[in-house]
Amino acid sequence: MDKIKVGAQYWLPQHSLTRLVGRLASAKLGAVTTSIIRWFIKQYKINMDEALHSDPQHFKTFNEFFVRELKPGMRPVVEEESVIVHPADACVSQFGLIQNDRLIQAKNHDYSARDLLGGDLNLAEEFTDGQFATLYLSPSDYHRVHMPCDGTLRQMIYVPGDLFSVNPLTAANVENLFARNERVVCIFDTEFGPMAQVLVGATIVGSIELVWAGTVTPPTGNSVYRWDYPSEGDKAIHFKKGEEMGRFKLGSTVINLFPKGAIEFASSMQLEQTTRLGTAYAHIQE
Repeated sequence: MDKIKVGAQYWLPQHSLTRLVGRLASAKLGAVTTSIIRWFIKQYKINMDEALHSDPQHFKTFNEFFVRELKPGMRPVVEEESVIVHPADACVSQFGLIQNDRLIQAKNHDYSARDLLGGDLNLAEEFTDGQFATLYLSPSDYHRVHMPCDGTLRQMIYVPGDLFSVNPLTAANVENLFARNERVVCIFDTEFGPMAQVLVGATIVGSIELVWAGTVTPPTGNSVYRWDYPSEGDKAIHFKKGEEMGRFKLGSTVINLFPKGAIEFASSMQLEQTTRLGTAYAHIQE
């Protein structure tokens, strides 16, 4: 059955299916939308007591529900300056060293940091011998993505690609999954050097939104697009730790890259650990 689930993804019309689901998720269907939301809440055991608006009838579209806000104070952010915090409610899929440009995807599978970052060798070299972490957002999770540390946006890269599922089963069976799926790479300059926050698309992920750019995917064509941003002045884009930087309309994965010697993961980090936005993720090395 697992082979069938994975194999079917190769012949599914991934982009057409995703566009269709995206349209349905953004449609205002009244009682139908409310019924779907109620089913989703029950199916995935979502705690609506955490949501700013807990009544399913508040949401006019499924997308509005999926990117719902949390009540103020539901995810307190560790304020200690040396602490890097989790950027999302998720599950730790993998983490560790970037060795010879390779990141671990799953047991017996790895992939290239250069490919993940859109083929830019110079950019990939900034993370040589650094560290990475892959965080999987399930359908039941809060789907806004926040900053793990203070940072200034340097570059955004849109990389077109496939739209395989990014669940653990697919990660264990589809080679180069995160370097072949559609994704948005965000490069930030921080006090400890560069930090990459990569938002990876997936099957039926209708779009990826960023607070400074709006909806980034899916544009048409197969080209890699790059946007550069100033580090100073009125047009510079600065974020504080814990601030929202983007969101997924339906679930996916966040990957962080850190430079060599910059951080040490928190002792609590372990595979398949459930993460909560704002809790300790790593510590900046002195």
